[in-house]
Amino acid sequence: MKKIPQLMLAFGAAFVLQVALAGLAHADFKIGVLAKRGAPQCMKKWGATADYLSQKLGEKCTIIPLKFTAIEPAVTGKQIDFMLANSAFYVEMEKKHGVRAIATLINSRGGKALNEFGGVVFVRADSPIHTLADIKNKKFMCVKRSSFGGAHMAQRLLLEKGIDVTKDTAAFIEGGKHDNVVLAVLNGAVDAGTVRSDTLERMHDEGKIKMSDFRVLNQVKDDFPFVHSTRLYPEWPLAALASTDKGLADKVEAALIAMDKADPAAQAAKVVGWTAPADYKPVADCLRAIKYGAFAGE
Repeated sequence: MKKIPQLMLAFGAAFVLQVALAGLAHADFKIGVLAKRGAPQCMKKWGATADYLSQKLGEKCTIIPLKFTAIEPAVTGKQIDFMLANSAFYVEMEKKHGVRAIATLINSRGGKALNEFGGVVFVRADSPIHTLADIKNKKFMCVKRSSFGGAHMAQRLLLEKGIDVTKDTAAFIEGGKHDNVVLAVLNGAVDAGTVRSDTLERMHDEGKIKMSDFRVLNQVKDDFPFVHSTRLYPEWPLAALASTDKGLADKVEAALIAMDKADPAAQAAKVVGWTAPADYKPVADCLRAIKYGAFAGE
């Protein structure tokens, strides 16, 4: 008779374990997003994407806005399941922690679908600085030294012109956010700045600045619809952490690539949608050229 309670306990334990595993299979998942213009703007832009994925997958998706310095700790600490950050963060996290790109963002401007972006080097319209060479011995602001479109691209361009911004400027300053850099140049706090392409246009559309307030240095004349000074590189990827369930990653990838440009999520993010992962080798090449981070010794 004593064996019956033991058997019941065994079945009970097995049932509890099964329920727990089922709960894990359908646990909420988190996307850590680099909040390049601050947390409120990040949520305004990407909150609808979380809603879209929650609806499509039947599992709650949460956006976690992250500062530049919080990206790697969030990855190593497994505080997130997916990472949406600039292309330089991606190649570094791929190299160091095995994250895997599952989709690449398709940006939108004037109805054009864009899966590349560049960097802009700019000054006030009335500045005496007219060429990249004039930046020598001037105050130059980037977004963060870890920002790809807001630092690395311009650093590579200037280095190719014989200017090392860490040595040849009066100051190489971090603004923290793209908007801060633009406003610092506008207000005369620094002589020149760099942000990612589309920043000036988006701030103009929001009524924060006028494009005519600025002059773009080394402006590339092509059919790319955003002003830019540098070559173009692949857009931001959404990456799955090495610890993220592959089945979940596959479902997120399929849902994003299936997103219609008219969907509220695409409209809020001001994107056309998503496509298969791009080739991020050009990004790694840029980081090698400026000897940055995990690529410094290569």
